[in-house]
Amino acid sequence: MKFGIVVFPGSNCDRDMQDALQNDMNKEVVMLWHKDKDLSMFSTDDCIVLPGGFSFGDYLRCGAIARLSPMMQSVIDFANKGGKVLGVCNGFQILCESGLLPGALLPNGNQQFVCKNIHLKNAAGDIFKIPVAHGDGRYFAEEKVLDELENSSQVIYYYCDDKGNVDKAFNPNHALRNIAGIKNKQGNVFGMMPHPERAASPALGNMDGLKIFKELGLN
Repeated sequence: MKFGIVVFPGSNCDRDMQDALQNDMNKEVVMLWHKDKDLSMFSTDDCIVLPGGFSFGDYLRCGAIARLSPMMQSVIDFANKGGKVLGVCNGFQILCESGLLPGALLPNGNQQFVCKNIHLKNAAGDIFKIPVAHGDGRYFAEEKVLDELENSSQVIYYYCDDKGNVDKAFNPNHALRNIAGIKNKQGNVFGMMPHPERAASPALGNMDGLKIFKELGLN
């Protein structure tokens, strides 16, 4: 699997993602400038990544301006053809703004930027320790959308404690239903607020991020 990382003005986790994929996972990585459009070097077996950061300074609304970049139309077409797309933090916001994923990411409930290690739980009950760093990570959607996401097994991660207990006490941003990450119905577009690329190296004292990439089929 080859990876493409889209770089927007204000991206600040693009090199972190490149380092994790290229050096920790030994993958081929192509950096993609947001004003370009060409994804012809990728097949639907590959993955396009929208990294974290503050694209266009988070002006207007997080991800709203980045969604209009020329590359994003190519990413939307790529996803609609079955190609894999991963959005992390700001990338998750852009995926929601672009309509590739439902819902929106609103300002954290405590109105403060949060930067710390948290725990996640997947549908199988596996627990991961992954860093978060965001000011607008509160996942929001209408109740019927939330019901559909859960009934269709589209919620890929919930915030929890180190024992797997899902409760608002362990929710760093007040996301509805403790949702930390979701996927589309087709299962090829993934969005999550936590940063797996920041937990992919022995030097960081945490390898749980590699488990995230693997279980999402991005390895």
